[in-house]
Amino acid sequence: MTIQVENLVKRFGNFVALDDINLTVKTGSLVALLGPSGSGKSTLLRAIAGLEKPDSGRIYLENGDVTDAQVQERQVGFVFQHYALFKHMTVRQNIAFPLEIARRKKSDIRGRVASLLDLIKLEGLGDRYPAQLSGGQRQRIALARALAIEPKVLLLDEPFGALDANVRHDLRAWLRRLHDEVHVTTLIVTHDREEAMEIADEIVVMNEGRIEQVGTPQQVYDRPASRFVMGFIGPVNVLPQDETSEVLVRPHDIRIGEIPNDQSIPAIVKRIVYMGWDVQIELLLRDGTVLNAQLTRDECDRLGISMNQKVYIFSEKTVTFADKRQPIPSHFRKCS
Repeated sequence: MTIQVENLVKRFGNFVALDDINLTVKTGSLVALLGPSGSGKSTLLRAIAGLEKPDSGRIYLENGDVTDAQVQERQVGFVFQHYALFKHMTVRQNIAFPLEIARRKKSDIRGRVASLLDLIKLEGLGDRYPAQLSGGQRQRIALARALAIEPKVLLLDEPFGALDANVRHDLRAWLRRLHDEVHVTTLIVTHDREEAMEIADEIVVMNEGRIEQVGTPQQVYDRPASRFVMGFIGPVNVLPQDETSEVLVRPHDIRIGEIPNDQSIPAIVKRIVYMGWDVQIELLLRDGTVLNAQLTRDECDRLGISMNQKVYIFSEKTVTFADKRQPIPSHFRKCS
């Protein structure tokens, strides 16, 4: 099912949560709404689900206007961050619940529940209660329950946000495989750029209630539409160019050498941080600017990088933005 949003506006008092949003999500695609807290991504998801009523604009599902339709009329499945499972019900009963509300035949319910347990690889856990499951297993159950009524659209609001890093990583890979099996049009809200890059066909970058850019992970990373996008989608170094423009360069695009060339500038190595497979190098320029470079372990060993060493740096992959007024997320300006 195609999702189409036209000129959507949503306010909470004086706060504009959605500011003239236009978006098309193709049938069968998995799209990530990516942005910082307060950017409007969850509000947009809830408006599509029917949980928030927009102040203006229209929402279409499969070419039909559902702006004023009730939640149950939209054929959407919704998964929250905190599972929202019924503690007093078994896994099997939790998955069956929406089917029972829809008054499906008992034989059909049993067959559908068995099929979903097989799909989420939890066949032997149907008689357990949520408290007897891990966080990752509970989130799989929540997804199965959302899929029970065979929705045309699956909406996920930071479904892995409450889980630890290793479980999140495993579930991201599992969700991508699941999507490739069921092909339900899926929108997932996240503030985790790695999550968006790993699982999404397209990424919608949002900021302050507006869409900054829509594109594939590669397009958003390699050709950012704004300095905010470049800063949010990965760490950057900021080099002042003049009063109105700046040059941005990613740490892994900085090249380090021991011999100067026509493009290089001198720098002093002030800090070396070994991260396992890569090494982060903090560099001090003559004017006091601090840059962060990222090398592979092999590159660092080959160059013999050491503290307080004088080196020469350059980059062939810089991006210049003329408008310095738009902020870059401070936590993404440099490697930590």
